[in-house]
Amino acid sequence: MPCLEFPAISPVMFSIGGLAIRWYSMAYLLGIIAAWLLTLRMMKKYDLKVNRQQIEDAVFYTTLGIIVGGRLGYVLFYGFDFFSHHPLKIFELWHGGMSFHGGATGAVLGLLYTAYSRKVSFWLLTDLAALFAPIGIFLGRIANFINDELWGRVSDVPWAVCFPSGGYLPRHPSQIYEALTEGLVIFVVLNLLWHWRAVRERRGLISALFVLMYGVFRIIIEYFRQPDEQIGFLFGTVTMGQMLSLPIVLLGLFLIWRLAFKPLK
Repeated sequence: MPCLEFPAISPVMFSIGGLAIRWYSMAYLLGIIAAWLLTLRMMKKYDLKVNRQQIEDAVFYTTLGIIVGGRLGYVLFYGFDFFSHHPLKIFELWHGGMSFHGGATGAVLGLLYTAYSRKVSFWLLTDLAALFAPIGIFLGRIANFINDELWGRVSDVPWAVCFPSGGYLPRHPSQIYEALTEGLVIFVVLNLLWHWRAVRERRGLISALFVLMYGVFRIIIEYFRQPDEQIGFLFGTVTMGQMLSLPIVLLGLFLIWRLAFKPLK
């Protein structure tokens, strides 16, 4: 079957001496920096009840939570058998292996700690994080495409790509699907809604919408994405990504039910 040729892009962005800077790690870095700078801009534009130091503390603890939570999530849900026999491999982050659901949990814990320790609204912090987290998701999925990983299922669509690691079979470029939906679409929708005062001042609503939209998009895109080889299909039809996304869809619906119709205080 015909397919588009996979672009020969090295996973190493550039090297400094013996240090290789990879697209994947740079995606995390650029996503965090962009979120930090744009959050500071929002703080000034809308005179939010948060200061620069509180924002920078939130960025630090969120970043820590993303790294630790993302790695632990991957170890527990996607590679427990392997890592239980090779525990030192857990620390080899340069080989990849991060879980969005684990990273999101770590980020929330980081924001919760910042809110408690710095006396700032937890829901304000999560709303700001939700506005700009899609930037990092978008860049991360593009990096997955460059790394020739997390490709889609075999398909005959005209835009199917032959991934070298996927056996040069025509496959859905599911990384691009995720970049566009979980990244670009969510970013545009949430930032448009944020400009409505009724939405912006209803703390937690942006967070709830982010959770709901990500969960729905992830469940849908998983139908085009090849399941992880070491796990395969669960119950014969669903993937681990779908199993982990269902609870966050329910959480998003619950939060919207709790927040959307409550009068502003």
